[in-house]
Amino acid sequence: MNISIEMSLYPLDDNFLSIIKDIVKRLNSAENIVCKTNTMSTQIFGECNIVMQLLNEIVQYSFTTYGRQVFIVKILNGDVRPENG
Repeated sequence: MNISIEMSLYPLDDNFLSIIKDIVKRLNSAENIVCKTNTMSTQIFGECNIVMQLLNEIVQYSFTTYGRQVFIVKILNGDVRPENG
């Protein structure tokens, strides 16, 4: 089953922009998913187990590396990219 995730990150740190850039870079380098980033959020599309494993790894890395922050995540079953609708 494919899923779509929309995720926003709000680091509670004055250095928030470099933290966001690091996380986005890590997401974009992941294999077997499609990742699209805009000024408001990042969308991730792919097979459920792969995407959820990536989400788990990214959240753990981010909390461990950068401390307190807020992730806002929306998850929908199916691939909701316009070209797949």
